[in-house]
Formats: sequence, C-alpha cells, structure tokens
Amino acid sequence: MFEIQEELYKVSKLLKLEQEEDLAQYKIKSTRSSIQERKKSGLCWYPITITKTEIGFGNKVVVEIERTGSRDQLHLFQTGKGASIFSNANGSQGHDSQQLSGVIMTLKRNKLTLATTKEDLPDWIEDGKLGIDLTFDEMSYKEMEIAMRKVTEAEDTRLAQLRDVLYGAQPAVFYPKPDFAPDATLNESQNEAIKNIEAAKDVAIIHGPPGTGKTTTLVQAIRRTLQRERRLLVTAPSNTAVDLLTEKLAAEGINVIRIGNPSRVSDILLHHTLDAQIMGHKAYKEVKEYRKQAEESKAMAYQFKRQFGWEEREQRRLLKEQSRALLAEADQIERYITDDLLDRVQVITCTLVGSANRVIRHLTYDTVFIDEAAQALEPACWIPITRANRVVLAGDHCQLPPTVKSLEAEKGGLEVTLFEKCIQRQPDVAVMLRTQYRMHQHIMQFSNQQFYNGQLEAHESVVQTDLHAFNPAFPPELAVEFVDTAGCGYNEQSFAEGASTANPEEADLLLRHVQHLLKDYEAAENEAPLKIGIISPYRAQINYLKDEVEHNPWLHDLQNKRLLSVGTVDSFQGQERDIIYISMVRSNDDGEIGFLSDIRRMNVAMTRARKKLVIVGDSATLTQHPFYHAFVGYTEGINAYRSAWELMADLNIS
Repeated sequence: MFEIQEELYKVSKLLKLEQEEDLAQYKIKSTRSSIQERKKSGLCWYPITITKTEIGFGNKVVVEIERTGSRDQLHLFQTGKGASIFSNANGSQGHDSQQLSGVIMTLKRNKLTLATTKEDLPDWIEDGKLGIDLTFDEMSYKEMEIAMRKVTEAEDTRLAQLRDVLYGAQPAVFYPKPDFAPDATLNESQNEAIKNIEAAKDVAIIHGPPGTGKTTTLVQAIRRTLQRERRLLVTAPSNTAVDLLTEKLAAEGINVIRIGNPSRVSDILLHHTLDAQIMGHKAYKEVKEYRKQAEESKAMAYQFKRQFGWEEREQRRLLKEQSRALLAEADQIERYITDDLLDRVQVITCTLVGSANRVIRHLTYDTVFIDEAAQALEPACWIPITRANRVVLAGDHCQLPPTVKSLEAEKGGLEVTLFEKCIQRQPDVAVMLRTQYRMHQHIMQFSNQQFYNGQLEAHESVVQTDLHAFNPAFPPELAVEFVDTAGCGYNEQSFAEGASTANPEEADLLLRHVQHLLKDYEAAENEAPLKIGIISPYRAQINYLKDEVEHNPWLHDLQNKRLLSVGTVDSFQGQERDIIYISMVRSNDDGEIGFLSDIRRMNVAMTRARKKLVIVGDSATLTQHPFYHAFVGYTEGINAYRSAWELMADLNIS
C-alpha cells in the first residue's frame, strides 16, 4: 500500500509540474505578449468582426467570427479549444479588458463559431476593435487534482480496491462464463474480448491495434452490458472520440445523452446533447413560459425614466423581484427535467474531465468504459473511475500517447498511462484484437513488425485491396510509396518560436502528387468515390496545406465534397481514408526530427490508409532515427521507394 501511495504522490507532483509548464507557456505566448506577438505565435486573431449571433443550446449565445486583418496568417486554433473575445478599447492589449469566453465549435479558413458561456453579449462588445485569444484550461487540472487526492486517500472502499487491482497490487478477479454466447457478427478475438469483459469483476482491457474493430467491439460490449446494468458511463479523453461513440451507440438504438460540447456539429450529436434533450422534454414549455415572463418583468422594471419617485422605485423593485422569482422557478423545472432524463438514460457519454460536470458529478455507475485510454493522462482517467464499481479500458499503447508539455514531467513518467501500467502489471486482463479489416497487407506489415510482434493478420477482404483492385485506372502494386526529397533543398521553416514547423515546398510537391495520382480517375456511377486524407505532425504545416487547398479550385472542390481532409495525426486518430498522404516536414543538416521520434504517432499516421499510403519526406534527415531507417529499407524491399526527382520528372517540374 505504501508503494502505491508513493507512486500516486509522484504522479500528482508530475501533474503539478505539467500545470505550471502549461500555464507558463500560455503566459509567455499570450498574456505577456502584445496582440501582434500573439498573432505571430498563432494564438490570436485580430482584428475580428462578429458576423452573426444566435442562441444555442442552454440559451447561450453562439457567435460567428471572421478575421478582417492578417487573413490567411498561420495559427494554432482548433475546434474544441477554449477561446475568449476581447476589446482593445482604451488602448488595451486584451489582457485587462473584459472577456467573453467560450469553446470553438467550427473552424474554417478565416471564420470560426464560438459557443459562449453567456446568455447575452456584454455591452463592451460595441467598444473598440475586437480580437479572440486561445485561453488556458485551469478547470481540467483542478478536476484531475481532486481525483488524484480521492484515489490516494481511499481506504476500505471500492475505489481503493480498483486502485490496487489497476496498479497490480491485487489480482484481478474473473468469474467463469460457461454460458457465454458469441456474437456471430464478430471474429474470434473480438468475442474473446467481450467474454473477458463480461467475466471481469474489476477491470478488463481491449487492446485494439489499427483497423481491428476496437470501436465496434467496444460498442457491442456496451450493448451487452446494458442487458445486466441500468446505466453506464462511456468516456474518452477527446471530444472527437466521445462524438464517435455517441453516434455509434445512438445507431444501435441505445438511449444516450452526450454531456458537454460536441467537437463537430451533426444532427445525431446535437439531438443527443443534454441541452437538446432538455429542450425536447414535455415540461420544457413551462421553462420557456417562465423565462418569457421574467424577461417581460425585467423590461418593465427598466422602462421607468431616471427621475421618478418612491412609488416608481418600489414598482421597479417588485418587478425585479418578480423577474428573479420567475427565473428561479424556470431553473427549478429545468433541474427536474435534467434529473428525469438522467434517471432514464442508458448511457452517458462525455470526456474524462466532463465526467465531473456539475449535472452528473453526483452519479455512480456499475461500469465505466474508457475509450482511447492509452492516449489519456493517468490523472484524467481517475476522474470517472472514482465514480465506478468496475472499469473497462480500450485503446492501444502502441498508438498516440498523451500530450505532455513539461519535459521534466515527461521524463518523470507522466506520459506513462494507467492503461500501460495495468496492461504491464496485469497482462491477463487484456485481450488483443488480431484481425485487421482496414488496410492492404503492405500498408499493415511495417507497423505489424515494429509494434505487434507480427501477430496481426490482414482479413481476406483487404489483404490485396490496393487502388488497382479498386479501379484499373490506377497502376498495380503501389499500395505504399515513399517519396524521398533528400537533396532537393526543401528546408524546414520554424514557426511560433519553435512551437511548430512547416515545409512549404514539400507540401507543394505532395499536393501535386495528389493531383497526378487522381488525374485519370473518375468514380463510376455505382462506385463510392475515393476519400483522401493529408496528415502532418505539425500544425503550421497543416495550416499551410489547408490554405493551399483553398486556393486550388480542384482540390477545394474535393474538400467541399468531403472527399479530401487535412489534419494532424491526432485529428485522424480512430479514422481511416482510402488514400493517406503524410508530410514529414523535417529537413535539416543536423538530423533533428523533434517529436517525430515518438514513433507511436507515426504508427497512427501510417495505419489510417486502406488502399494507398504515400509518405513524403527527407531520408537524409529521417534515417538518423532507426525506426525511419527501417522504414526506408522496408519501402525499398517492396519496391515502394521513389525519389522526388523521379516524381518531378513525371510531373514535368523543372
């Protein structure tokens, strides 16, 4: 017990280091900087104009924002991130002025929508020029700190037992399941994983390598668990992963409520948000009526002129009191509606930190499912586990690790997840899914060798499915292609004081390759069009690629048809495309590859492709690392290596 507490204390200290570093970086890049410096760092849009406002769920204002200056400048804004609008009235740089905070809902080239925390826009919004900053997320750290304290101090409770099992101090208990009925729609290892979950008293793990149907298995496990349990909590570290699970559970006919702001807007997701469910409740019309009356009373209270007597003053006071009483009545009915919905729901979905949301923090669950658990900081995982009787973890510790900003915290072990600790200390709780349904065997095989000890098998439906098998217009035997830019002089460019890196010439070559590859292809009437993804590990490169796509009518048309998407490795986690391009960016004389050395991120990027994988990069820089040296050797072995000079000759580039 003492050793466990010591380890937990250490994790708490590392979390504090991470918070301090995160805040320090934010202050350096934001609060201590001028507007111009923040713009240069990609943390600020200025000036902006509010082009539209509307009332969103929960009666909160949603504003559409367009930047009117420095259009197309590279930036680090993302959907799901916190941001705040500020005014430069009286010469302010945005720090001392009032701010309007919210979450970025949608993001386009020079436009975004912000779901605010207010029901009305403040008066100062009309003063001075407006800008918008990315903000620091202090609440997440607070909730992680609370959870760590609960886990560390737990004694003689179910939480204490779960802690000891997850840390390997006590054996995990499994009940025999002689009556287990396999799901005919799942393969052998998927059914083995579900049987493991149903037998587990404490913890079970689904280890899901790329394309093995982890999400499918998890959804079916949740569906079957609901046959025995009334209400479950399903969480993940990212909004994107939570959104995906919400949509898939809803498609199974499960009564699901999504807590928090979805990262993307879809009819299914919006329908299943708590706010939408509240507004669709039969009692909500009473809430609307009370709030309407409250607004009318408030308006009447302020219609008196400034010069008025005692009677007018008393009348104003009574009207204001009436308005407050009506609003209180509306809030009480809304709380009743919320409790009613949560009492009848089968599955609540939210992010790990979202499980501490005020409307659900009092609830407990027989089972908590945590997807992408190998991508989550350990303290974040403990937030939902403190409310659980049993926990199921799903993920792959050979894919994306959690993001740790503090080098000291990373070296101290904060990057080591609860998923990793449990699978290493309690290997019997995990079942690895072994059949992958996504990619051609050549796309799979390098990752299979490097990460999964050769245990993965390509299902017969995908083993030979390259572009040529899809459509004869494409040449055969080219499922993988490495385009080597060594010697081309495509040097990287640092951006935002080293926070990100871009390589415009490499990006231009990649986009030309896309057009060259698809130049003779047209989808037949009965043929689903090919979907293409362009990935880069660097935000600055992604922003450059997105801008170039916007400027190219043919590529922009593909994007508008949702056939082309551009994003970071993280944004493609859990997704797949027919064709994947990866821009490696790094090209320098020192062989520096930065966080490309985290090969788990590359495992994710390389395994998003179904039929074609094209990687563009500088072998002279990349092969200083043994992983990329092995990859270049692998591409040569399967005749997938190609020099950029050869490609440029095909493209008639001088």
